[in-house]
Amino acid sequence: MSDETPQNAAEGVLLSGEANVAARLRIEREARGWSTNILSDRMNEAGFEMNPSAVWRIENGKRRINLDEAIGFAEVFGISLLNFAGPPRLAAKSRALELIDDVVRAFRETQRANIAFTEARDAFDAYLTEHPDIREEAEVMVTSSIAEVTMEINHPAAEALASDARAAAQPPDA
Repeated sequence: MSDETPQNAAEGVLLSGEANVAARLRIEREARGWSTNILSDRMNEAGFEMNPSAVWRIENGKRRINLDEAIGFAEVFGISLLNFAGPPRLAAKSRALELIDDVVRAFRETQRANIAFTEARDAFDAYLTEHPDIREEAEVMVTSSIAEVTMEINHPAAEALASDARAAAQPPDA
């Protein structure tokens, strides 16, 4: 564990994971008005073996916490493991933690989408290499479709107007 004591850790923003957990453990326990006995009882009820002395030692940096125990504490407190191991100072700002989770989730989705796009584009290019006779038309279709999607995403009002204009230009069904 770092030289930073759990008492001082609550003041810091970015600490090591174990210092964060030690500080958060005390913060979460005290916020609920629980003694170390009550918390250890809750941990045991949830299937995570823990005694009051171990809780105290973890909170005070005298004992390391293992991953199973961290998962158990997060479960007992009803928070995510990422939240539990995060900076204690942010814990008081639950909206900040929610927004951080949203940003990380959106980033993860973006990265997955980028990988999927690259794989789809590679497969498309490989197909066009085998069928050069349709390359020009296929490239125009992809470029037009991507431009349309970009317009929908970046300018929803403009896309709605364009859609209305296209609908108005269509002859009525007889």
